[in-house]
Amino acid sequence: MSYNKRSTSQWKIPLYKVSTDEKDIMYVSNVLKRGTDWAIGPEIEKFETYLAKYTGRKYCIAFNSGTSAGHAALIALGIRAEFEVIVPSFTFMATANWPLMVQASPKFADIETQTYGMDPKDLESKISKKTKLIIPIHYAGLPCKIDEIEEISKKKKLHLIEDASESFGACINGRKIGTFGDITIFSFAANKILTTGEGGALTTNSKELYEKIKLIRSHGRQTNSRYFSSTQNPVYTSLGYNWRMSSITAALGLSQLDKIEKMISMRRKNAQYLSSKLKKFKQIRLHSEPTGYKHVYQLYSILLPNSKIRAKLMSFLALKGIMSKIFFEPVHKTMFFKKIGYGTQNLPNTEKISGQILSLPMFPGLQSEELNYMADSISEFFEHTDK
Repeated sequence: MSYNKRSTSQWKIPLYKVSTDEKDIMYVSNVLKRGTDWAIGPEIEKFETYLAKYTGRKYCIAFNSGTSAGHAALIALGIRAEFEVIVPSFTFMATANWPLMVQASPKFADIETQTYGMDPKDLESKISKKTKLIIPIHYAGLPCKIDEIEEISKKKKLHLIEDASESFGACINGRKIGTFGDITIFSFAANKILTTGEGGALTTNSKELYEKIKLIRSHGRQTNSRYFSSTQNPVYTSLGYNWRMSSITAALGLSQLDKIEKMISMRRKNAQYLSSKLKKFKQIRLHSEPTGYKHVYQLYSILLPNSKIRAKLMSFLALKGIMSKIFFEPVHKTMFFKKIGYGTQNLPNTEKISGQILSLPMFPGLQSEELNYMADSISEFFEHTDK
């Protein structure tokens, strides 16, 4: 079997592994055993309340994915065909796809080389009369220069959405990620800090946006009762979708949220230990947190000298049973975005960093033996490569 076609269970050290306990099973089982309210159950509202409190926002709406949450956010903000939305190309596809979902045009800004987030200076140079929205991401769990980006959005009177899919629990100068701009998007996909397998959420301080997005999420239905347990005739006031989170998913989210600080602490401890082992290699640049920043290490990414060395290291690690992966190839270089005319972009930092970046295994349950095995394997590779 080719190393890159292994299943997660066939890797000695997979890229991620979900941390579960008996509480996760109990919370989900309670919903299953109840035999009702598997959709629109009380767990969803409770999860939303706790998420809002944790992130420091007034309102939270749970979704079946971060992607649908972002789509709903752009609809609620009135982003449409004649507008431009500035996004990074160094991101997961969903960030750049959101503008296209509402017939708007994505416009790519370059990244800076410290956090690998959107470069505020390049962002400012890309703003035009058509620009209505900025969507930076916090790469791998490290905040971007969001405070500078927020200042620009206010000065230019533009909407700002944080794509915080990878950075739940991160902060900058004591301020939590998720409290900047109009709306924040979180993802709870399988490899995220807080995971429910699939799922997402949106937070905001705007009651107007909150009410709009609730309608968008659930068929445009305006009701104060639970649809499946009410005899009331619902009132449909606008176009909407079925982007709801299930009660089972929300129950798992509640259990995960109960231990989120412990899991983040374990990630940070593991990352710091691995960094202490890898910092001796002159060929590796670590993704370190600047002063005042808290990195939650959704990914543990390193920079290598070039793509050839990276490819050789990936193959060597695979032979050792250690999974690694590239996060991310530039969006504008994907087949789809080339096909729609985005293949040629002036994004030098994006292309340089994406050609050097490599993500190594990182999850709360990593053991010191596994961390040492990873470090020793990388040491062996560079000893061989230098000869």
